[in-house]
Amino acid sequence: MKLDTIAVGPLMTNCYLLADEEAHVCCVIDPGDEPERIEQMILHSGCQLQYVLLTHGHYDHFTGLAGLLENHPGLPVYIHPADISDDGRADLAFPRLPEENQRYYQEGDTLTLGNLTISVLETPGHTQGSVCLMVEDVIFAGDTLFRCSCGRTDFPGGSLRSMFRSLARLARLEGNYTVYPGHEMPTDLDYERQANTFMKRGLTLDL
Repeated sequence: MKLDTIAVGPLMTNCYLLADEEAHVCCVIDPGDEPERIEQMILHSGCQLQYVLLTHGHYDHFTGLAGLLENHPGLPVYIHPADISDDGRADLAFPRLPEENQRYYQEGDTLTLGNLTISVLETPGHTQGSVCLMVEDVIFAGDTLFRCSCGRTDFPGGSLRSMFRSLARLARLEGNYTVYPGHEMPTDLDYERQANTFMKRGLTLDL
């Protein structure tokens, strides 16, 4: 498994490229902006782009998608259906794509990337359709879990109660995982279990 990261756009969203180098295939997670830089990351990997995965439907996590679709027509794009917008708004929900591109995933779904298996965990709170993506000992957490913090819950579709429940769920996973968030630096679950006051608060609540 190979992982590359670039921070894109004015909000410095982490865009990830996950690859199986043996199979020469890759996917992009949260192409938030600057599609030219993302294309360079794909080219540098030497792998064939299979699909795009979105952790949630906020604009700073998908603005670069249009540029990618120009270069990769028919590319599948996965998102949780709860974060789809049907009214054309593109700021706080994801505008539905043409049928050839639009794909959905939900709790318990898995995707294959070469020899890698990516598992979907529903973690609402920042948005109704927020998900975390698990592969081997890594979690792509979107805007659910940050180092010593968590995502905002005051946007439409956000819920502090749901966020606490999702953080508690992550805390109760067995073992340690490296956590790659939607913004800022990576962390790991063991550290967050000890240092993240939001996660610890979630574990104390009867939700």
